[in-house]
Amino acid sequence: MMSLNRFAMLLFATVFCAVLPALAADYPEPKEGDWVARDFRFHTGEVFAELKLHYRTIGAPAGEPVLVLHGTAGSGASMLSKDFAGELFGPGQPLDASRYFLILPDALGTGQSARPSDGLRAKFPRYNYDDMVLAQYRLLTEGLGVKHLRLVIGNSMGGMQAWIWGGRYPDFMDALVPMACLPAAMSGRNWMLRRMLTQSIRNDPEWNGGNYSAQPRSMQTHLLYYGLATIGGNQGLYQQAPSAANGDEFIAQRLALPFRGDANDILYQWESSYDYDPSTGLERIQAAVLALNSSDDERNPPELGVMEREMKRVKNGRYMLIPGGPDTRGHGTTGMARLYKQQLAELLQQALRR
Repeated sequence: MMSLNRFAMLLFATVFCAVLPALAADYPEPKEGDWVARDFRFHTGEVFAELKLHYRTIGAPAGEPVLVLHGTAGSGASMLSKDFAGELFGPGQPLDASRYFLILPDALGTGQSARPSDGLRAKFPRYNYDDMVLAQYRLLTEGLGVKHLRLVIGNSMGGMQAWIWGGRYPDFMDALVPMACLPAAMSGRNWMLRRMLTQSIRNDPEWNGGNYSAQPRSMQTHLLYYGLATIGGNQGLYQQAPSAANGDEFIAQRLALPFRGDANDILYQWESSYDYDPSTGLERIQAAVLALNSSDDERNPPELGVMEREMKRVKNGRYMLIPGGPDTRGHGTTGMARLYKQQLAELLQQALRR
Protein backbone atom coordinates (compact mmCIF):
# COMPACT_ATOMS: atom_id res chain seq x y z
CA MET A 1 0.00 0.00 0.00
CA MET A 2 1.23 3.52 -0.77
CA SER A 3 2.29 5.36 2.38
CA LEU A 4 0.04 8.07 3.75
CA ASN A 5 2.70 10.70 3.20
CA ARG A 6 3.34 9.62 -0.39
CA PHE A 7 -0.37 9.59 -1.22
CA ALA A 8 -0.85 12.98 0.40
CA MET A 9 1.96 14.38 -1.76
CA LEU A 10 0.42 12.91 -4.92
CA LEU A 11 -2.97 14.43 -4.16
CA PHE A 12 -1.33 17.71 -3.23
CA ALA A 13 0.50 17.81 -6.57
CA THR A 14 -2.77 17.65 -8.49
CA VAL A 15 -4.33 20.67 -6.80
CA PHE A 16 -1.35 22.75 -5.69
CA CYS A 17 0.90 22.32 -8.75
CA ALA A 18 3.75 20.63 -6.88
CA VAL A 19 5.79 18.69 -9.44
CA LEU A 20 6.94 15.17 -8.66
CA PRO A 21 9.85 14.50 -11.04
CA ALA A 22 9.99 11.35 -13.11
CA LEU A 23 12.14 8.72 -11.40
CA ALA A 24 14.80 6.99 -13.52
CA ALA A 25 13.05 8.17 -16.69
CA ASP A 26 15.10 7.11 -19.70
CA TYR A 27 14.28 9.93 -22.10
CA PRO A 28 16.12 13.15 -23.08
CA GLU A 29 16.23 16.10 -20.71
CA PRO A 30 13.38 18.53 -21.48
CA LYS A 31 14.41 21.79 -23.14
CA GLU A 32 12.59 24.94 -22.06
CA GLY A 33 11.81 28.04 -24.04
CA ASP A 34 9.64 31.13 -24.30
CA TRP A 35 7.86 32.54 -27.32
CA VAL A 36 5.94 35.80 -27.61
CA ALA A 37 2.65 35.95 -29.53
CA ARG A 38 2.21 39.40 -31.05
CA ASP A 39 -1.17 41.15 -31.00
CA PHE A 40 -2.94 38.28 -29.27
CA ARG A 41 -6.71 38.79 -29.31
CA PHE A 42 -8.76 37.28 -26.49
CA HIS A 43 -12.36 36.16 -26.99
CA THR A 44 -13.38 39.28 -25.04
CA GLY A 45 -11.91 41.48 -27.78
CA GLU A 46 -8.98 42.61 -25.61
CA VAL A 47 -5.59 42.54 -27.33
CA PHE A 48 -2.16 41.95 -25.82
CA ALA A 49 0.64 43.44 -27.90
CA GLU A 50 2.94 40.74 -26.48
CA LEU A 51 1.78 37.50 -24.81
CA LYS A 52 4.53 35.31 -23.38
CA LEU A 53 4.09 31.54 -23.73
CA HIS A 54 6.41 29.09 -22.01
CA TYR A 55 6.97 25.53 -23.21
CA ARG A 56 9.09 22.40 -22.88
CA THR A 57 10.14 20.04 -25.64
CA ILE A 58 11.54 16.52 -25.45
CA GLY A 59 13.20 14.88 -28.44
CA ALA A 60 14.44 16.24 -31.75
CA PRO A 61 12.33 18.67 -33.84
CA ALA A 62 12.67 16.22 -36.74
CA GLY A 63 10.48 13.73 -34.87
CA GLU A 64 6.73 13.44 -35.31
CA PRO A 65 5.19 16.27 -33.26
CA VAL A 66 2.99 15.39 -30.27
CA LEU A 67 1.18 17.99 -28.15
CA VAL A 68 0.84 17.12 -24.43
CA LEU A 69 -1.63 19.24 -22.44
CA HIS A 70 -1.79 19.52 -18.65
CA GLY A 71 -4.62 19.95 -16.15
CA THR A 72 -5.99 22.99 -14.33
CA ALA A 73 -3.45 24.83 -12.15
CA GLY A 74 -0.64 22.64 -13.48
CA SER A 75 2.05 23.29 -16.08
CA GLY A 76 3.91 21.36 -18.74
CA ALA A 77 6.23 20.17 -15.97
CA SER A 78 3.33 18.47 -14.19
CA MET A 79 3.17 15.97 -17.09
CA LEU A 80 6.70 14.77 -16.31
CA SER A 81 5.68 12.47 -13.45
CA LYS A 82 7.04 8.94 -13.32
CA ASP A 83 3.48 7.60 -13.69
CA PHE A 84 2.91 9.47 -16.97
CA ALA A 85 6.15 10.46 -18.70
CA GLY A 86 8.00 7.56 -17.08
CA GLU A 87 5.56 5.15 -18.72
CA LEU A 88 5.33 6.81 -22.14
CA PHE A 89 8.41 8.82 -23.19
CA GLY A 90 11.22 6.26 -22.87
CA PRO A 91 12.76 3.87 -25.45
CA GLY A 92 10.19 1.46 -26.85
CA GLN A 93 7.34 3.18 -25.03
CA PRO A 94 4.26 4.54 -26.90
CA LEU A 95 5.61 8.13 -27.12
CA ASP A 96 9.29 7.24 -27.43
CA ALA A 97 11.14 10.57 -27.51
CA SER A 98 13.65 9.19 -30.02
CA ARG A 99 10.77 9.02 -32.51
CA TYR A 100 8.44 11.82 -31.41
CA PHE A 101 8.95 15.54 -30.82
CA LEU A 102 7.03 16.06 -27.57
CA ILE A 103 5.73 19.58 -26.90
CA LEU A 104 4.50 20.44 -23.41
CA PRO A 105 3.28 24.06 -23.18
CA ASP A 106 2.38 25.93 -20.04
CA ALA A 107 -1.19 26.97 -20.82
CA LEU A 108 -2.09 30.65 -20.94
CA GLY A 109 -2.53 31.76 -17.31
CA THR A 110 -0.41 28.96 -15.83
CA GLY A 111 3.18 28.01 -15.13
CA GLN A 112 5.60 30.51 -16.68
CA SER A 113 3.23 31.70 -19.40
CA ALA A 114 1.49 35.08 -19.10
CA ARG A 115 -0.78 35.17 -16.03
CA PRO A 116 -2.47 37.66 -13.68
CA SER A 117 0.28 37.44 -11.05
CA ASP A 118 2.78 38.88 -13.53
CA GLY A 119 1.48 42.32 -12.54
CA LEU A 120 -1.99 43.01 -13.91
CA ARG A 121 -3.72 40.96 -11.21
CA ALA A 122 -7.52 41.28 -11.58
CA LYS A 123 -7.08 43.51 -14.65
CA PHE A 124 -5.76 40.56 -16.67
CA PRO A 125 -8.21 39.58 -19.48
CA ARG A 126 -10.78 36.94 -18.51
CA TYR A 127 -9.46 34.17 -20.72
CA ASN A 128 -11.29 30.93 -21.48
CA TYR A 129 -10.34 27.55 -22.95
CA ASP A 130 -10.77 28.87 -26.49
CA ASP A 131 -8.13 31.51 -25.78
CA MET A 132 -5.82 28.87 -24.31
CA VAL A 133 -6.16 26.64 -27.37
CA LEU A 134 -5.57 29.60 -29.71
CA ALA A 135 -2.39 30.42 -27.79
CA GLN A 136 -1.24 26.79 -28.14
CA TYR A 137 -1.99 26.82 -31.87
CA ARG A 138 -0.03 30.02 -32.42
CA LEU A 139 2.88 28.69 -30.38
CA LEU A 140 3.03 25.56 -32.53
CA THR A 141 2.52 27.13 -35.95
CA GLU A 142 4.25 30.50 -35.59
CA GLY A 143 6.69 29.79 -32.77
CA LEU A 144 7.82 26.22 -33.43
CA GLY A 145 6.97 25.88 -37.12
CA VAL A 146 4.78 22.81 -36.63
CA LYS A 147 2.46 22.17 -39.56
CA HIS A 148 0.82 18.95 -38.38
CA LEU A 149 0.59 16.87 -35.21
CA ARG A 150 0.68 13.13 -34.94
CA LEU A 151 -1.21 13.31 -31.64
CA VAL A 152 -2.88 15.64 -29.16
CA ILE A 153 -3.11 14.09 -25.69
CA GLY A 154 -4.40 15.94 -22.65
CA ASN A 155 -5.52 15.26 -19.10
CA SER A 156 -8.44 16.94 -17.27
CA MET A 157 -8.34 20.56 -18.51
CA GLY A 158 -5.87 19.38 -21.14
CA GLY A 159 -8.37 16.72 -22.20
CA MET A 160 -11.11 19.30 -22.55
CA GLN A 161 -8.77 21.39 -24.65
CA ALA A 162 -8.00 18.31 -26.77
CA TRP A 163 -11.72 18.11 -27.65
CA ILE A 164 -11.62 21.78 -28.66
CA TRP A 165 -8.51 21.14 -30.77
CA GLY A 166 -10.28 18.34 -32.63
CA GLY A 167 -13.28 20.45 -33.55
CA ARG A 168 -11.48 23.72 -34.26
CA TYR A 169 -8.47 22.37 -36.18
CA PRO A 170 -9.75 19.04 -37.55
CA ASP A 171 -7.01 18.63 -40.18
CA PHE A 172 -4.14 19.46 -37.83
CA MET A 173 -3.74 16.09 -36.07
CA ASP A 174 -3.95 12.37 -36.81
CA ALA A 175 -4.99 11.19 -33.35
CA LEU A 176 -6.67 12.65 -30.29
CA VAL A 177 -6.63 11.35 -26.70
CA PRO A 178 -8.80 13.41 -24.32
CA MET A 179 -8.61 12.06 -20.76
CA ALA A 180 -10.58 12.68 -17.54
CA CYS A 181 -13.16 14.94 -19.14
CA LEU A 182 -16.46 15.08 -21.04
CA PRO A 183 -17.11 16.46 -24.55
CA ALA A 184 -20.06 18.49 -23.27
CA ALA A 185 -20.77 21.75 -21.47
CA MET A 186 -19.44 22.30 -17.96
CA SER A 187 -22.25 21.35 -15.58
CA GLY A 188 -23.38 19.59 -12.43
CA ARG A 189 -21.02 18.95 -9.52
CA ASN A 190 -17.99 19.68 -11.71
CA TRP A 191 -19.05 23.29 -12.20
CA MET A 192 -20.76 23.89 -8.86
CA LEU A 193 -17.67 22.92 -6.85
CA ARG A 194 -15.48 25.09 -9.07
CA ARG A 195 -17.80 28.01 -8.40
CA MET A 196 -17.78 27.28 -4.67
CA LEU A 197 -13.99 27.26 -4.70
CA THR A 198 -13.63 30.58 -6.47
CA GLN A 199 -16.41 32.28 -4.52
CA SER A 200 -14.83 31.16 -1.25
CA ILE A 201 -11.65 32.98 -2.26
CA ARG A 202 -13.48 36.06 -3.49
CA ASN A 203 -15.46 36.29 -0.25
CA ASP A 204 -12.32 36.21 1.88
CA PRO A 205 -11.74 39.82 3.07
CA GLU A 206 -8.00 39.31 2.63
CA TRP A 207 -8.51 38.84 -1.10
CA ASN A 208 -9.35 42.57 -1.30
CA GLY A 209 -10.66 42.51 -4.86
CA GLY A 210 -7.45 40.91 -6.07
CA ASN A 211 -5.21 43.60 -4.55
CA TYR A 212 -3.95 41.57 -1.60
CA SER A 213 -0.62 42.18 0.07
CA ALA A 214 -0.35 38.52 1.14
CA GLN A 215 -2.08 35.38 -0.13
CA PRO A 216 -5.50 34.95 1.54
CA ARG A 217 -4.92 32.55 4.43
CA SER A 218 -8.14 30.62 3.84
CA MET A 219 -7.21 29.74 0.26
CA GLN A 220 -5.16 26.66 1.10
CA THR A 221 -8.04 25.24 3.15
CA HIS A 222 -10.49 25.90 0.29
CA LEU A 223 -8.20 24.15 -2.18
CA LEU A 224 -7.76 21.18 0.13
CA TYR A 225 -11.52 20.85 0.55
CA TYR A 226 -12.00 21.02 -3.23
CA GLY A 227 -9.25 18.47 -3.81
CA LEU A 228 -10.69 15.95 -1.37
CA ALA A 229 -14.15 16.40 -2.90
CA THR A 230 -13.07 15.90 -6.50
CA ILE A 231 -10.02 13.66 -6.69
CA GLY A 232 -8.47 10.65 -4.99
CA GLY A 233 -11.17 7.99 -5.37
CA ASN A 234 -13.36 6.63 -2.58
CA GLN A 235 -11.34 3.45 -2.21
CA GLY A 236 -8.01 5.24 -2.42
CA LEU A 237 -8.93 7.75 0.26
CA TYR A 238 -10.42 5.06 2.48
CA GLN A 239 -7.23 3.03 2.26
CA GLN A 240 -5.21 5.99 3.44
CA ALA A 241 -7.67 7.11 6.12
CA PRO A 242 -9.58 4.10 7.51
CA SER A 243 -10.08 5.97 10.80
CA ALA A 244 -10.71 9.51 12.00
CA ALA A 245 -7.16 9.67 13.35
CA ASN A 246 -5.73 8.72 9.94
CA GLY A 247 -7.94 11.33 8.33
CA ASP A 248 -6.72 14.02 10.71
CA GLU A 249 -3.12 13.05 9.98
CA PHE A 250 -3.78 13.21 6.24
CA ILE A 251 -5.29 16.70 6.47
CA ALA A 252 -2.54 17.95 8.76
CA GLN A 253 0.13 16.78 6.33
CA ARG A 254 -1.60 18.47 3.45
CA LEU A 255 -2.03 21.79 5.24
CA ALA A 256 1.59 21.72 6.40
CA LEU A 257 2.94 21.54 2.84
CA PRO A 258 4.19 24.87 1.45
CA PHE A 259 1.80 26.78 -0.77
CA ARG A 260 3.33 28.46 -3.81
CA GLY A 261 0.24 29.50 -5.75
CA ASP A 262 -1.41 32.87 -6.29
CA ALA A 263 -5.06 33.67 -5.56
CA ASN A 264 -5.72 35.61 -8.79
CA ASP A 265 -4.04 32.94 -10.90
CA ILE A 266 -6.15 30.27 -9.21
CA LEU A 267 -9.39 32.19 -9.71
CA TYR A 268 -8.70 32.69 -13.40
CA GLN A 269 -7.62 29.08 -13.93
CA TRP A 270 -10.76 27.56 -12.43
CA GLU A 271 -13.17 30.13 -13.87
CA SER A 272 -11.76 29.76 -17.39
CA SER A 273 -13.91 26.63 -17.88
CA TYR A 274 -17.23 28.45 -17.37
CA ASP A 275 -18.24 28.43 -21.07
CA TYR A 276 -16.49 25.20 -22.07
CA ASP A 277 -18.65 23.24 -24.54
CA PRO A 278 -16.95 21.40 -27.43
CA SER A 279 -20.08 19.47 -28.36
CA THR A 280 -20.88 21.69 -31.34
CA GLY A 281 -17.62 20.59 -33.01
CA LEU A 282 -17.76 16.82 -32.51
CA GLU A 283 -18.94 16.03 -36.05
CA ARG A 284 -16.02 18.02 -37.46
CA ILE A 285 -13.38 15.86 -35.78
CA GLN A 286 -11.37 13.91 -38.37
CA ALA A 287 -8.71 12.42 -36.08
CA ALA A 288 -8.84 8.93 -34.63
CA VAL A 289 -10.05 9.40 -31.05
CA LEU A 290 -9.36 7.39 -27.91
CA ALA A 291 -11.34 8.98 -25.05
CA LEU A 292 -10.28 7.83 -21.58
CA ASN A 293 -12.17 8.16 -18.30
CA SER A 294 -12.24 6.19 -15.05
CA SER A 295 -15.35 4.79 -13.45
CA ASP A 296 -14.51 6.46 -10.12
CA ASP A 297 -13.90 9.95 -11.56
CA GLU A 298 -15.59 12.35 -9.15
CA ARG A 299 -15.80 15.19 -11.68
CA ASN A 300 -17.00 13.13 -14.66
CA PRO A 301 -19.20 10.33 -13.27
CA PRO A 302 -19.95 7.72 -15.98
CA GLU A 303 -23.53 7.20 -14.81
CA LEU A 304 -24.44 10.50 -16.47
CA GLY A 305 -24.22 8.70 -19.83
CA VAL A 306 -22.64 11.73 -21.51
CA MET A 307 -19.77 9.81 -23.13
CA GLU A 308 -22.02 7.13 -24.63
CA ARG A 309 -24.29 9.81 -26.06
CA GLU A 310 -21.65 12.14 -27.46
CA MET A 311 -19.20 9.52 -28.77
CA LYS A 312 -21.84 8.48 -31.32
CA ARG A 313 -21.16 11.80 -33.04
CA VAL A 314 -17.43 11.17 -33.42
CA LYS A 315 -16.61 9.55 -36.78
CA ASN A 316 -13.62 7.48 -35.71
CA GLY A 317 -13.82 7.34 -31.93
CA ARG A 318 -13.41 4.81 -29.16
CA TYR A 319 -14.29 5.24 -25.49
CA MET A 320 -12.36 3.37 -22.79
CA LEU A 321 -13.63 3.40 -19.20
CA ILE A 322 -10.95 2.37 -16.70
CA PRO A 323 -12.53 0.35 -13.85
CA GLY A 324 -12.16 1.97 -10.46
CA GLY A 325 -10.54 -0.03 -7.68
CA PRO A 326 -8.12 0.05 -4.76
CA ASP A 327 -5.25 1.14 -7.01
CA THR A 328 -7.06 3.92 -8.91
CA ARG A 329 -7.37 7.52 -7.76
CA GLY A 330 -10.67 8.88 -9.04
CA HIS A 331 -10.15 11.92 -11.23
CA GLY A 332 -6.40 11.34 -10.86
CA THR A 333 -6.52 7.85 -12.36
CA THR A 334 -5.65 8.93 -15.91
CA GLY A 335 -2.35 10.28 -14.63
CA MET A 336 -1.25 6.62 -14.43
CA ALA A 337 -0.37 5.77 -18.04
CA ARG A 338 0.31 2.10 -17.30
CA LEU A 339 -3.46 1.63 -17.27
CA TYR A 340 -3.86 2.56 -20.95
CA LYS A 341 -0.40 2.63 -22.58
CA GLN A 342 -1.19 -0.47 -24.64
CA GLN A 343 -4.37 1.11 -26.05
CA LEU A 344 -2.44 4.30 -26.82
CA ALA A 345 0.20 2.32 -28.69
CA GLU A 346 -2.52 0.57 -30.70
CA LEU A 347 -4.14 3.91 -31.56
CA LEU A 348 -0.86 5.27 -32.92
CA GLN A 349 -0.28 2.08 -34.94
CA GLN A 350 -3.73 2.30 -36.52
CA ALA A 351 -4.32 6.05 -36.96
CA LEU A 352 -3.87 7.17 -40.54
CA ARG A 353 -1.31 9.85 -41.25
CA ARG A 354 -3.38 12.64 -42.71
